Amino acid sequence: MNVNKLKNYFPIFEWGVNYNKLTFSNDIMAALIVTIMLVPQSLAYAMLAGLPPEMGLYASMLPIILYAIFGTSRTLAVGPVAVVSLLTAASIGKFALPGSSEYIIAAITLAFMSGIFLIILGFFKLGFLSHPVISGFITASGIIIVTSQLKHILGVNSSGHNLIEIISVLFSNINDFSFITFAIGISTILFLFWVRNGLYPLLLSVGFKRHSASLISKIGPVAAIIASTIFVWFFKLDFYGVKIVGEVPKGLPSLSMPSFSFSVWNSLIGSAILLSLIGFVESISVAQTLAAKRRQRINPDQELIGLGMANLGAAFSSGLPVTGGFSRSVVNYDAGAETPAAGAFTAIGLCLVSLFLTPLIFFLPKATLAATIIVAVISLIDFSILKKTWFYSKADFMAVFLTILVTLVIGVEAGVIAGILTSILIHIFKTSRPHIAVVGQVPKTEHFRNVSRHNVITDPKILTIRVDESLYFANTRFLEDRIYKEISKKLDLEHVVIMCSAINTIDMSALASLELINERLIISGVKFHLSEVKGPVLDKLKGTNFINKLSGQIFQSQFQTNSLTK
Repeated sequence: MNVNKLKNYFPIFEWGVNYNKLTFSNDIMAALIVTIMLVPQSLAYAMLAGLPPEMGLYASMLPIILYAIFGTSRTLAVGPVAVVSLLTAASIGKFALPGSSEYIIAAITLAFMSGIFLIILGFFKLGFLSHPVISGFITASGIIIVTSQLKHILGVNSSGHNLIEIISVLFSNINDFSFITFAIGISTILFLFWVRNGLYPLLLSVGFKRHSASLISKIGPVAAIIASTIFVWFFKLDFYGVKIVGEVPKGLPSLSMPSFSFSVWNSLIGSAILLSLIGFVESISVAQTLAAKRRQRINPDQELIGLGMANLGAAFSSGLPVTGGFSRSVVNYDAGAETPAAGAFTAIGLCLVSLFLTPLIFFLPKATLAATIIVAVISLIDFSILKKTWFYSKADFMAVFLTILVTLVIGVEAGVIAGILTSILIHIFKTSRPHIAVVGQVPKTEHFRNVSRHNVITDPKILTIRVDESLYFANTRFLEDRIYKEISKKLDLEHVVIMCSAINTIDMSALASLELINERLIISGVKFHLSEVKGPVLDKLKGTNFINKLSGQIFQSQFQTNSLTK
């Protein structure tokens, strides 16, 4: 295998050969800042998934290193994220109690299955999912995540897979409300919002440079964790009902193995697919955005493999499903990370935290972690997507609206499935009625345009129809009906031409339809022609009987069809 091929499969060889001291110092500094940020995030997102907090730390170690080897983004920071953690909880909460050994094994198995599925997608180059569906799902998920964390802010027990269940249980247990817990939670939320919106201009006003002020303001959650932990410890508030993280085991993650039980895999397969697709879309979105700022290139197919390997790493190191996180990736970028090595250094930093600093978070209140999640996730809630899709595409609006509605009322998995199915049905509906235009020649040019939109020249003996869609089983009847309808209007017609400039594929059903049209036109004494057929489409047609039986010709350009009446 030559070096270039090796770089395709192992992007580390592309950036690693030019690694130097300056790059190293920039990556180390970025890693230090991201490590500080990742500690509270990792703990919080593990808690969101209903898992022991240390699993969040474990999921930010080996997965990051594996992504550094196989991923193509220079600045993407991989680890647990809010939406994937919520999906994890929804997926494995069906058949195991949160915190139980079965629940933990299910989470590890979900990471393993997700990794396998992502790698398969990467090899077959199949990364896809509708943007409106993802936007609607993330908005609805943000609402559910925020609502699900209110139990930690209020100090009451709550559970549920959708908004109605969560609110119902929350209100039924409102008598357990803890004022001290609420005070800690709400003060942390207010502080974090102030850090996000007010600290940056304050630091600028006292002389900090923009870059430094931005980085300091983004690691504000660490200050909240330190302050609230000391506060709970000093006043012994755990004796007054304030729930704390408790003991987090010291040390590195142990080797773990996913379950290979058929019943477990059968229960998780659908969730693993949905989780993988959603995680990939979130990851690739931020990766491409950050890469564009530095004029770098992201390979989506290799990204699938990189994320797949990261999830396999999580499965074998006692972690939970992971993907590229928006907030930590932006911080990594702003901190000056130049290569994926910054992620590897971050993993080393988290290993040191896990080895030596976990006893310090024993008294960390869960309300603080909940506040961290709420403030991080609330920016995901964006109802403007409804307004945008309503004015741009009513079909996309329906996909977004149904995704949000079903996610909130039924649950996250049902919401994604509803959105995907709606998108597929809408796509089939729209492409089954493609835009078809009768075209004519623009005077004094070789261009042909829609007769309904432009002043063009037409010949009564020639009917030229332009189909602005690939031909497949769903739209062949629509094409036939349109051609026969136009033929009925022209008594002197001798030639029918399909202008194929917008046709990228023709499936077997469409081929059969073209053969039928050709046969019927022959009976009517009309010749059937094609023009501007794309090379790949023509290559396939040449291997069929359609070309041999075609009554007319295949023209390289539509302008050449003028010779038919000369």
